[in-house]
Amino acid sequence: MPIYMDRHDVSNTVTAENVAQLHHQDLKIQHKFECRGLTYWFDEKRKIAFCLVEAPNEEAIVEMHRQAHGEVPNQIIEVDIAVVESFLGRIEDPESEHREALKIIDEPAFRIIMITGFDDCAFNTGKNKPPNLAQYLKSMGNVFGNFDGRIVKQQQYNFLISFKSVSKAIRCAIEIQKHFSERCKANDCSQLSLKTGICPGIPFSGKESFFKDSVQMAKRLYCISDSKMVVSHEVKMLYSDENPDVPLDRELFLLLDPSDEKFINSLMTYMEENWQNPNLQLSDIESFLGSSKSQVYRKLKSLTGTSPNNFIKNYRLQNAFELIKNQIGNISEVAFQVGFNSPSYFAKCFHKRYGILPSDLLQVIE
Repeated sequence: MPIYMDRHDVSNTVTAENVAQLHHQDLKIQHKFECRGLTYWFDEKRKIAFCLVEAPNEEAIVEMHRQAHGEVPNQIIEVDIAVVESFLGRIEDPESEHREALKIIDEPAFRIIMITGFDDCAFNTGKNKPPNLAQYLKSMGNVFGNFDGRIVKQQQYNFLISFKSVSKAIRCAIEIQKHFSERCKANDCSQLSLKTGICPGIPFSGKESFFKDSVQMAKRLYCISDSKMVVSHEVKMLYSDENPDVPLDRELFLLLDPSDEKFINSLMTYMEENWQNPNLQLSDIESFLGSSKSQVYRKLKSLTGTSPNNFIKNYRLQNAFELIKNQIGNISEVAFQVGFNSPSYFAKCFHKRYGILPSDLLQVIE
């Protein structure tokens, strides 16, 4: 039977005990609707509850809630139970020392999402890999655990991590960066850059998939990360609230404000939709963003350290690298697919960016 998560936006007067009572009422009649309430999360600060329910369909969940107490969900999505556990850490009610009839769960589903690691293209031929890279990546996994971070997904050279605590997420990021810097000094891998993007999120706010908005934002922050770890405005504020006397080091972190995030989201949305267009011009981006040429240049330079034209080119080359790695088309086809009119110019730019010709990279992969 499918597993669903529903969302309830409750009033400011609702408490964790109130939510526990509603959940208890659901459990008493759930069998009438072939439902099975697995657990729930309640965010006292944001006044949001999420319920995890096994049910035949969404309608059964709505009717169960309606007849139990009348508090029907605002939204429902179908979820993968393994993904839920990877982000939130559990799929059942937490263990309790007391076997009281009413189990009160005062735990939010709010999480801090971090993506950290290296782009695959940093190790194009294998020659650029620092010694003991596999051991280093394994040690990164251990560091996450030291700060109660859960590995949601590991790709070849980067990780998607979920944290309950913003302070632990930040301290973990600092520790990972410290380990990386020490290894770079010891192994002469100064050409590498550890990339990190950190943002907050809840399971869903609409009909999108589980933590989709948060993961997308973390990816975008990771994408622009270079010498500094990139932190969203909300993460910065949450950390400051918890650590008023320990400000984030601006030598280590790029701290965004709301206008920065709006700019990044708008820019990346446009690029994701138009990067394959060979006729894409900077003026098109300026028009979409509603900003002047000088404004776009200053903003992009301050956030990414590169000019708009280089950003567009590098974005295309990054996608080209992925296409070649996955052996999707020959070199000329890839060049045209990523928006280059000339395969020879594409090869020149690719070599300048990654230190290897695309044809040689294809041979290495094969």
